[in-house]
Amino acid sequence: MGTCLVSLGMSASPAPAVERGLADFGTGGKSPSGERVDVELVLAVDVSWSMDRSEQEIQRDGYAAAFRNPEVQQAILDGVYGRVAVTYVEWAGTISQSVVVPWTLIDSREAADAFAYQLTTELPDRERRTSISSAIDRIVPMFADNAYDGLRKVIDVSGDGPNNQGRLVTMARDEAVAAGIVINGLPLMTSGGYYSWGSIPDLDRYYSECVIGGPGSFVIPVNDWTQFPEAVRRKLILELAEEWPAGEPETAVVMKAQNSPGIDCAVGERMWLERQNRWRDDVQ
Repeated sequence: MGTCLVSLGMSASPAPAVERGLADFGTGGKSPSGERVDVELVLAVDVSWSMDRSEQEIQRDGYAAAFRNPEVQQAILDGVYGRVAVTYVEWAGTISQSVVVPWTLIDSREAADAFAYQLTTELPDRERRTSISSAIDRIVPMFADNAYDGLRKVIDVSGDGPNNQGRLVTMARDEAVAAGIVINGLPLMTSGGYYSWGSIPDLDRYYSECVIGGPGSFVIPVNDWTQFPEAVRRKLILELAEEWPAGEPETAVVMKAQNSPGIDCAVGERMWLERQNRWRDDVQ
């Protein structure tokens, strides 16, 4: 993979999760008789301050709508075992990862509807900073600590900015892929051309080069919030199907891994350091 391992003095060890949802990250080992499923899927959703409350609710509602979608439900039922295990995690900075819906077996339309309902029962938290690497580091052990044995293990990361806290995202990504986990991406390029200090215009290329990895990994960019529900629906069908389904064209909207060389995978960390330096200059 086109990794970009530039040392900027970030910590190499993941920080502990916040208290909310901590138990759901697991502490024990996986049972050797774990229930067989087609996919163990972690939905890892950014809730940093760069998104307002309404945008965060669009994310929750979009995932809920996707699991109610007949095509998504059929993709689950058409698998080898006809069932998947899914959990929904919200993340922001190094110490901000929360399990919103713990590992849930979805083996029927009713189970998919129930999972969707759980996503609508509480408001999302908002936290500071963006640490994709800490989210990955915190999520990877969840696959060993659940009660399922999947043919595939997938982390689905959505977010609106590059990693700017914790260790380099390429390091976390590469370790997850080495453990047999696929990481897919849903970069949220929804600023309408107005970029805050923590966002970048080519976030889709950053995700393609620096975040995703593993066999068949892909990115689906979202350029406007109106596109979000359809992007989530399509992404879930691609992740839950054994292979790229017939009728799902591989257009430019879906970017396969390693399509975009030349991206600085430490751009978020550099932007944060530059911001800190400006603050120091301002107070001197």
